[in-house]
Amino acid sequence: MENIKQTVLSILKKYTFNESVWVGYNDSFNIVKDLNINSARVVDIILDIEDVYQISIKDEDLDKLTTVKEMIDYIAKHVNN
Repeated sequence: MENIKQTVLSILKKYTFNESVWVGYNDSFNIVKDLNINSARVVDIILDIEDVYQISIKDEDLDKLTTVKEMIDYIAKHVNN
């Protein structure tokens, strides 16, 4: 789980252009609101995650992946199955 977290954070950091958004970071940070990542970049993040983990994230699941923790948990669930 820690490896997944570190990989997700490194992917997210590629798409955050203002380092200050990481001040006070915790896993409940909202990807769009707290990290200031726009919806176009969220698509890029999802594509990166699918590529790294060789999983397919369903469109209906995208709305459920709003926080860093939700994304990490989703990946952990689908990689280990």
